[in-house]
Amino acid sequence: MAVSDDQDDERELIMDAACRCLLASEGVSVSITDILQAAGLSTRAFYRHFASKDSLLLALFRRDCERVTAELTASIAAATTAREALRRWIDGVLHLMSAEPRRRRALILSSEETRRARGFAAERERFQTTQEAALAAILRRGVEDGSFPWADPRADAEQIQAVLGRALDRQLLCPPAERPAETADRVADFVFRALGASSGRPAPGIG
Repeated sequence: MAVSDDQDDERELIMDAACRCLLASEGVSVSITDILQAAGLSTRAFYRHFASKDSLLLALFRRDCERVTAELTASIAAATTAREALRRWIDGVLHLMSAEPRRRRALILSSEETRRARGFAAERERFQTTQEAALAAILRRGVEDGSFPWADPRADAEQIQAVLGRALDRQLLCPPAERPAETADRVADFVFRALGASSGRPAPGIG
């Protein structure tokens, strides 16, 4: 048991060191040697846990994605309605980049260095599929309770994910002037109307 815990700690040390090195280089290529020097570990330690630098980069990406999914899932756990759950999900996603340390980490995990890693496309698709499944579950709940009368859960989950992804990309690459809460309001208004639910906003005046 102690050996297993030690190995887990060693793996985390390597991953954390890799993250620090990538942050320091702003996503530009770093070597295994650089990472191991930062971690204070040997080459043998690296290959106990990772087959290559690519596998390390994928592990970093996967760890961050799993943390995001866990945060979003926790945020909707207490929602009493499908509408509340969807709004919490939208708010959670669009506040992901509101803290600069997380934004910088997201930049390096979507950098050219990471995207070149063999298997990155499949890993990103796995994350997208997980997110869409969670959204589809919320939409199915809304169909059942009448909150989202026009919803097609599977298809609409893909579209909502695309809208959120576009908004996140804008926040990541060129942070907009508006606050995340304002972006969340606009996205929620659009999504609720598309699902046949009232946006909760007053109708705009005519003329």
